[in-house]
Amino acid sequence: MKKIDYKVVCAIIIFYLIAIVTRYFAAKTNLLSDANIYFQIIAQGIGPTLGVIVACLVCKIKFSPMTLKGNYKSFIFPSLVFGIVPIFLFPLFTLITKGTFPIFYVFMIFFYGLLEEIGWRGFLQQQLQGLPKIWNILIVAILWFVWHLNFDITAMNMIFLGLLIFGAWGIGIVANKTKSLLAVTAFHSLNNVQSENNLILIVLLFVSWIAIIVYMEKKKKSHLYDNGNVNK
Repeated sequence: MKKIDYKVVCAIIIFYLIAIVTRYFAAKTNLLSDANIYFQIIAQGIGPTLGVIVACLVCKIKFSPMTLKGNYKSFIFPSLVFGIVPIFLFPLFTLITKGTFPIFYVFMIFFYGLLEEIGWRGFLQQQLQGLPKIWNILIVAILWFVWHLNFDITAMNMIFLGLLIFGAWGIGIVANKTKSLLAVTAFHSLNNVQSENNLILIVLLFVSWIAIIVYMEKKKKSHLYDNGNVNK
C-alpha cells in the first residue's frame, strides 16, 4: 500500500478551503455588489490561485511541472495560438455579427479561466497523480463542481456535473500532453465564451488546437525516436 503524503493532503485541504471560501464571498454575498464588473469576474475566479499560493507556502511543496509555456520551446507559440488568437478572434466575430468589439471582456474571461486552471489542472490534478486515473478525474470534477456552489438537484446541474467530468478528463489530457497553463486555459475558456452565435468559431478553434497538440506530440515522439537511433 502506497504511503500517504500528509503534506500533500494538507496542501489540498488548504487549497480547497481558500478556493471555496473566496468563491462564496465573491459569488454568494453582496460584498462586491457595488464593485466594477471586471473586478467581480476576477474575484469569483481567483480563489483557486490564492489557494495554491497559500497551500504551497504553508506546506512547503512545489507548485507543479506546469508553466505558461509548458513543453513548447518558445513562449511565443503557445501565447499566440492559445492566447492572442482566440482573444482577438472572438471580439472580431462579435464585431462582424453585432457591431461591438468586447476585447477587454473576452480577455477577462480568459484570465478568469487561467486563475481557475492554476488550481484545478496546475495544482490539484498534479497532486493527485498517484491515484488511479478515474479517481483523479472524479475527485477533480466533483471538487470543481462543488466549488461553483450550485447545489440544486436539477437536470441542468447534473448536465453541468457531467460536463465537468468530461472537462476534467479532456482538459486533463491537454495538461499532461502540453504542461502548458495557456493551453488548458484556452480549452477551459471556450465554454465561458460560448453563445449560439459563435459555435462555429468554437468548434474550429477546438479542432485546430487538438490537431496542433496531436501534431506536436507526434513530432516530439519522432524526435526522441530519431535521437535514439543516433545514439545506437
